[in-house]
Amino acid sequence: MTDQSVFPDPTYRDTVLAPLFEGVKAHYAGHMGAINRAHLVMLAETGILPAGEADAIARALREIETETDIDALTYTGEFEDYFFLVEAELKRRLGDLGGALHTARSRNDMDHTLFKLALRDRVAVLLKQALTLTEALIAKAEAEKATLIVAYTHGQPAQPTTWGHYLGAVIEVLLRDIARLNAAADGLEHCPMGAAAITTSGFPIDRARMADLLGFSGPLVNSYGCIASVDYVTGLYSAMKLMFLHLGRVIQDMQFWTAFEVGQLYVPNSLVQISSIMPQKRNPVPIEHLRHLASATVGQCDAIVNVMHNTPFTDMNDSEGEVQQLGYAAFDRGARVLQLLTALIPACRVNVDRVRRTTDSACITITELADTLVRDEGLSFRAAHEVAAATAKAVIAEGAALGDGFAPFRSAFAAQTGRETGLSEEQFRTAVAPETFVARRDRTGGPAEAAMSEALGQYSATAQAARAVCAERKNRHETAQQRLNTAFDALLVKD
Repeated sequence: MTDQSVFPDPTYRDTVLAPLFEGVKAHYAGHMGAINRAHLVMLAETGILPAGEADAIARALREIETETDIDALTYTGEFEDYFFLVEAELKRRLGDLGGALHTARSRNDMDHTLFKLALRDRVAVLLKQALTLTEALIAKAEAEKATLIVAYTHGQPAQPTTWGHYLGAVIEVLLRDIARLNAAADGLEHCPMGAAAITTSGFPIDRARMADLLGFSGPLVNSYGCIASVDYVTGLYSAMKLMFLHLGRVIQDMQFWTAFEVGQLYVPNSLVQISSIMPQKRNPVPIEHLRHLASATVGQCDAIVNVMHNTPFTDMNDSEGEVQQLGYAAFDRGARVLQLLTALIPACRVNVDRVRRTTDSACITITELADTLVRDEGLSFRAAHEVAAATAKAVIAEGAALGDGFAPFRSAFAAQTGRETGLSEEQFRTAVAPETFVARRDRTGGPAEAAMSEALGQYSATAQAARAVCAERKNRHETAQQRLNTAFDALLVKD
């Protein structure tokens, strides 16, 4: 027992207890109220508490909730924390009966239940925002599925594709990230209540009823794991980290594409800032903000996971209030990333003239010329590759567009094969046109229109399925709240 005559030490009070108290005020007081009400209902329904006693405690709890201005509370050190403040209020109103509410439970199982309740609210919002971004990307990909871009590898122009095709790749990764986040959200859906300190209770508690009243899918079975396992934390923040790590790579592409020397992506004026001294500059600074916000989110997720490293497999403060609250900033910053991306990407457009110039000057359609020679001229791919390489080298040296390089092509073909090509100049131009390159890549996952339409349909279906999972979870939480209110009100014999 704590000796209240000497507790707490002022420094301990100010550096540990007071900040924790403020955290409870900001994040957990409402959830603690729900746990108190649900636990009282369960104690009454199982007969652990007689109906009259449950009625008295229910009335006192309602009075405390009605009369207490949580925001106005100041930590004085009179009680160790908010839990003991509420218990003291119950005892002040009810005498020794006020302590009966804590029968068959501990702050251990209560704490991890509080943390799960707080996290599941936040992850629901994050999933909704991620799905909104996904749907915006699907719509943009549909609108831009024929818009040519230059695809880069190793920082160099590589092949033509479409912006819709690029966005399709982003969508696929984001959908996988959402699936990981949904799985982590499911990890929050098992209730620790009833584990008590470590080993459950000698009283005939109903753990399933507690889980049901609080909107969980069921109890977390092993009572030791209820207070020791923190994989609901590490799994969630690991899934979050991956989402923002992956989005950060897309953001970096946007930074590269908007560079003056590349100029592939145009950011509208509403999303740029002008230099205070250099009037010619258009700075797409939202992209920079996205990059540092995504990186900060990744770092905050890492911080939470790393705090758990090499901690003992038992109840411990390392996984509790202070650390839990530290992680909430990751949700706040992550939300800003998702919202800003949802606004930015649909507003941007491809600079088609710059794409055409880069396509011509870098000869990025030359692979299709080699493929055409294999199909139409019967060359091996290696021989066709040599002809294509020589053609590209000559065209680039002349500073010409590849479509105007029929003469160098004829010479390269003759030098490689010892005969004249059967391709006409018009057939050559068609073979090296970026539209031809894209249209011929109509296999599953390719950028051609039919392949893209099929893929976008799959993405929409996957996103809808993910939304349905989130909706089912939300419905369970809201229905449970109604059940809890009804069951709590039923404790009052005459109101």
